[in-house]
Amino acid sequence: MIQFRPEGIYCPQADVYIDPWRPVNKAIITHGHSDHARYGHKEYLCHPFSKPILNLRLGEDLSVQTLAYHETISINGVKISLHPAGHIIGSAQVRLEYRGEVWVISGDYKVFNDGVSTPFEAVKCNSFVTESTFGLPIYDFDPFEKIYADLNDWCYNNSKDGFNSILIGYSLGKAQNILQHLHVADARIYLHGAVANINDALRISGFDFQGERLGEAFDRKSLNGDVVVAPMSVLGSPWLRKFLPYRIAVCSGWMTLRGARRRYGVDKGFALSDHCDFKQLNYAIRETGAENIYVTHGYQSVYSKWLCEAYGLHAVEIKTMFESDLPEEVEEGL
Repeated sequence: MIQFRPEGIYCPQADVYIDPWRPVNKAIITHGHSDHARYGHKEYLCHPFSKPILNLRLGEDLSVQTLAYHETISINGVKISLHPAGHIIGSAQVRLEYRGEVWVISGDYKVFNDGVSTPFEAVKCNSFVTESTFGLPIYDFDPFEKIYADLNDWCYNNSKDGFNSILIGYSLGKAQNILQHLHVADARIYLHGAVANINDALRISGFDFQGERLGEAFDRKSLNGDVVVAPMSVLGSPWLRKFLPYRIAVCSGWMTLRGARRRYGVDKGFALSDHCDFKQLNYAIRETGAENIYVTHGYQSVYSKWLCEAYGLHAVEIKTMFESDLPEEVEEGL
């Protein structure tokens, strides 16, 4: 029922692609990150929360149809529905059913509830297409509650020591998780324009996150142990100088690796990820009940072999143009 074509993941019976990386007529979009939601398709289908993000990043003139979680449409006999992926706000798994055969294309997903996005739901299927961004046993993330507590303690101690805190994370997804759980008494929270623009778009869907946009009239002398939330693109840039003195932290699953903080050139790393760790991946795949697993971006070669050997599944590696935690190339222009 599903083919892997040069344009992307394709269902020929419905003549529709899921997260295609080349322009097509009909595209189902799992979420608003730029490696999954690309410009140039004639028609888009996504969850309602993703629509304002697509409009912000790809243009207001898009032809976008929305589909709520668990609602079903039928295209040429193929039943199609969206189900929560838990990755970011509006992220969805795509379920396709035709003549008793069920496929689920997960997009990006995580099992832990981040307190912001709609929590992941395992969907029973015959075949499951999964990411493998952190598909090695070394990736074993702490519960979100501990990470959020550590992050708040770090910001508090910085303020006490006379430093501003710079928190680095992707403008869509990571930044909202940080803002939702950031509770530092007497500290003001400022937003890079990329983060502020995403928050403005999400406000259309009823989400309202704390933080003040950094404008041209910003006075650096007003900073006193405050917090700035910014995207990855600012790392190493002159833009950071206006917040001196500061300490800077990156929030990413890659912070699990020894030496990652040093490579980024930052003071602190928090292993805060919008993807599954190794245990979450295994749990999610087992919960689907799927016999056939198609492993995409990440450690797809190693992880597909693991699934074959550990669980006796028919797991194969699939090459895609999706990226693992791809830095948002559009952030600079937001």
